[in-house]
Amino acid sequence: MTQLTHFNQAGEAYMVNVGEKNSTTRLAIADGMIIMQPETLKLIMAGDHKKGDVLGIARIAGIMAAKKTSELIPLCHPLMLTHINVDLTPLPEKNAVLCQATVTTTGQTGVEMEALTAVQIALLTVYDMCKAVDRGMILDKIGLKKKSGGKSGTWER
Repeated sequence: MTQLTHFNQAGEAYMVNVGEKNSTTRLAIADGMIIMQPETLKLIMAGDHKKGDVLGIARIAGIMAAKKTSELIPLCHPLMLTHINVDLTPLPEKNAVLCQATVTTTGQTGVEMEALTAVQIALLTVYDMCKAVDRGMILDKIGLKKKSGGKSGTWER
């Protein structure tokens, strides 16, 4: 691919027409992490945070975000998602929480944006819930890990 797809001949932004594309099973996996103070991670892992189950709430936020992606990204198509899985895993050796989102659909366009949105919103939710004790948290290494389906086939980082 040598050109951006969301611009027409005149250079104006537009929504890509996917109506002529074949429906295929589409999958995207994205991941990223939030790095924090060791004490913050201990609070999360022990369930001692006064706001409740940080990772459980972040998981639900990520799922909700994937479903709302087309409302957040202007030229994203609304999709009927068939599955969303958001995993949050504490990484004590890195003072971080790893988030991985897997999103699938059967349709005419991919779900990369939905998976990326799920990761970012889940991690932002962790930040929001823990900012009172650690404002220096950093979202890091967020990216697409794998996508499959469609004309371009499978891609892996």
